[in-house]
Amino acid sequence: MVVIRLARGGSKKRPFYNIVVADSRRARDGRYIERLGYFNPVAQGNAVKFELNNERYQYWVGVGAQPSERIASIVKQNAAAQA
Repeated sequence: MVVIRLARGGSKKRPFYNIVVADSRRARDGRYIERLGYFNPVAQGNAVKFELNNERYQYWVGVGAQPSERIASIVKQNAAAQA
């Protein structure tokens, strides 16, 4: 199954997540199919907290990729904030 999920990066106590499309059998931070954007939960000041290529996100959801609960929540929050 193909999933859209977060892959952790960053240093200790300073998380940074890439939003990736990956095979569900792969490790969390392992090999992925495509990078769709990023999520920076500790962004401060003018730093961008969330960025996503919506066109590619919609494509992957359209072909059957399942977003994780956290990704669905972040995308929903972002859509509400932009409206």
